[in-house]
Amino acid sequence: MGGCLGSRRHGDNSSGESSDAAVSIGRNQPLKPEKPKWKSDIPLTETQLRSKREEFWDTAPAFEGRKEIWDALKAAAYALETGDHGLAQAIIDGANISLPHGTLMDSYDELGNRYQLPVYTLSAPTNLLEETSESDAGLDSENASPGLEIPLKFRLSNHTKDIKLYVRTSDTVMKLKLRLSEEEGVPTHQDKDGFILDGCCLIKYALKMQKFQRTMLFR
Repeated sequence: MGGCLGSRRHGDNSSGESSDAAVSIGRNQPLKPEKPKWKSDIPLTETQLRSKREEFWDTAPAFEGRKEIWDALKAAAYALETGDHGLAQAIIDGANISLPHGTLMDSYDELGNRYQLPVYTLSAPTNLLEETSESDAGLDSENASPGLEIPLKFRLSNHTKDIKLYVRTSDTVMKLKLRLSEEEGVPTHQDKDGFILDGCCLIKYALKMQKFQRTMLFR
C-alpha cells in the first residue's frame, strides 16, 4: 500500500501552493490515545452536540468514501472518546485504515480514499454547556430579579371564560401551571400541558425569555 496520494483540492490552484500537501499513505502511525481539546465558537449543550454528530454521520457517507469505512471510523471515535483506546486501534487495524498523523481527523482506506472527521465527532468542547431542566430554571428565576408584574389573561381550551392573573416576567411556565392549579382549580399535567402562542408550545423558562402576548391559550 505504498505510494503517495495527493489530498483532494477544492478549486484549481495553478501555482501548486496548498496547505494540503501530498501525504504518504504508506506511513501509517498508531492511533494516539489523547482526545483533541477544542472550544466551540458557539457554546453547545450535550443534546446539541449529539445532534450535530448524528447529522454528520448521517450525511458524510452519502457524498464520498465507503460506508463500511465510515462505520468503522464512527465506532473507533466512540471507543476512543469513552476511553477504550485498545478497541479503537483494533477497529482501525481491522478496517485497514491508515492514519498518517495518528489521529482520526485525517485517514485513508486501502484504496486511497481520504476521510476527514470534524473535531466535534471525537470529543466534547471545553465550554460544553450543562443541560437546564425546567425545575432548575424555576429555581434560578427565584434567585434572580423578580421581574415586572403584569396582568395576563389565560384562555383555557376546555373552559368558556378567561382567567386573569397578575404574573411576573420572571415567572416560569411551570410556576404558572402550578398557580392555575392551586388558585383556580385547573387540573394540569406538568409534563404534557403547555401554553400555546402563535401555534408554538411554550414549555419552560421565564416569560421574559419568550415573546408572549397578554392572552395565552392553555391546553
